[in-house]
Amino acid sequence: MRLFLTLTILICCSFLLESHSTAQSNHDTLVIQVDLGKMKGPMNPVWAWFGYDEPNYTYMKDGKKLLSHLADLSPVPVYVRAHNLLTTGDGTPALKWGSTNAYTEDANGNPVYDWRLVDSIFDTYIERGMRPLVEIGFMPEALSSNPQPYQHKWRPGADYTDIYTGWAYPPSDYRKWGELVYQWVRHCVDRYGREEVETWYWEPWNEPNIGYWQGTTEEYLKLYDYTADAVIRALPTATFGGPHTTGPSWDKAEEFLRTFLDHVVNGRNYVSGEVGSRLDFIAFHAKGRPTLQGDSVVLMNLGTQLRDISKGFEVVASYPDLKDLPIVIGESDPEGCAACSVADYPANDYRNGTLYSSYTAAAFSRKFDLADHFGINLHGVVTWAFEFEDQPWFHGYRELASNGVDKPVLNIFRMFGKMEGDRVEVSGDLAYDFLLVRDSSVRGSRADINALATKDIDQAAVMLWNYHDLNIIQPAVDVRLVIKGLEAGQVQLRHYRVDQEHSNSFEVWKKMGSPQIVTPEQYQTLEAAGKLKMMGPPAEVTASDGQLKLNISMEGQAVSLLLVSWGQ
Repeated sequence: MRLFLTLTILICCSFLLESHSTAQSNHDTLVIQVDLGKMKGPMNPVWAWFGYDEPNYTYMKDGKKLLSHLADLSPVPVYVRAHNLLTTGDGTPALKWGSTNAYTEDANGNPVYDWRLVDSIFDTYIERGMRPLVEIGFMPEALSSNPQPYQHKWRPGADYTDIYTGWAYPPSDYRKWGELVYQWVRHCVDRYGREEVETWYWEPWNEPNIGYWQGTTEEYLKLYDYTADAVIRALPTATFGGPHTTGPSWDKAEEFLRTFLDHVVNGRNYVSGEVGSRLDFIAFHAKGRPTLQGDSVVLMNLGTQLRDISKGFEVVASYPDLKDLPIVIGESDPEGCAACSVADYPANDYRNGTLYSSYTAAAFSRKFDLADHFGINLHGVVTWAFEFEDQPWFHGYRELASNGVDKPVLNIFRMFGKMEGDRVEVSGDLAYDFLLVRDSSVRGSRADINALATKDIDQAAVMLWNYHDLNIIQPAVDVRLVIKGLEAGQVQLRHYRVDQEHSNSFEVWKKMGSPQIVTPEQYQTLEAAGKLKMMGPPAEVTASDGQLKLNISMEGQAVSLLLVSWGQ
């Protein structure tokens, strides 16, 4: 029966690809036009935000290496968000776990503060010019209203709800909690300086509308007010916000977000007794939902992630007093569990190769479009992916690097780092606009072959992708890229690429025989393969009549970045 089902799925997939090829063949060359004279809005570096569950990986060997790579790829400071910054423990990492032992109590119940581990985390960021998006959580064991059991023993394949132990409960004493937060912020100001800490973002907790918060909604609002009061008392110029709910299109998540926003606008403050609470930015999450078709074919669901974002934007836009506040999508990913490897969750078999990288390119463009559509202030989008120290090679975690070797998806962020200035209009023979992708994902007979383009003072950049939800490398499509609005004359062209042969350490590793013991020579080869590569050397080309016309072959899941520069 399983064999029959698998064959049925593959036949359907083959039909889809055949339909795709037929549809594309109706256009000998697909034409995409970029008009540098039609501005859409600034290319804000919303992509330069990353996060992860396991904070103790931060100062470990491969954690430091990856953070250096993230800092180097961005022209602006990169923001980093991590769970478990106040969790009790000795700092030994585990999947979906971390600890700093920042707060304990003596025998008389007096606070004992120990900032050494959390300082090691923040020091690692600051040394690289990065900035924390400080998630104030989780509950120290000595403050938890239901402390036992405290550290969970979750492993991949276990029930996800097993992680919600004593760290997830409200404080037994909100005043002690507030004093902990106050002392932490003051310590950061003393250690790093007021000007530095003023650039950070502070927010309490994570996804309080689900199991991460084992209290009521009212108890979370109380926690929020006590936390805000403590942060602002310690640093009145701090940037403070929340609530980092799950995707607003989830069941009851929109209700929680609206209850929170109603509270900060019109509710009674639990500390001051006055109306309203401090809110400098609004945060919520957005996740997709891939599924497995048969035994081996992954079908992504970009639309699910975009519907979370769209609903969140819609909610914020409905509050006139809040709609102009910065929005941070605090986790924005193809699905929900970074530590769930392919070994236990086969539907996550998109993470090592070019499906993840092409998905990322297609997704970020639509996030910009949705922000424009709702007229809101999108400020940051946190990709919840980092690295898992000393794990098997390419084990299928949602991560940016494996054992210190960059995965293809990281090179999409290197591409984003080269795109500055203003976003400009893209048109042509496009099968999907952002609303169609939001509502239907990319499931039709044609792939999503599209582009995101920018113009700066002396450079234009075009990110071009060939994406489909189905994890099958589809036939190459010839694209005629027309860039309009250039001055006539010579320009320099650089063409970067992520595909099966370029900027792809995973494919090189497979060609080595997928070794789990890698020689020093193999490691050097894999490191080099993980970097962003150009398709040939830079070229001098001529823009005629204010246009540059380029012929580009785009295989399935390929992403190209074309940089056109002048006046240099």
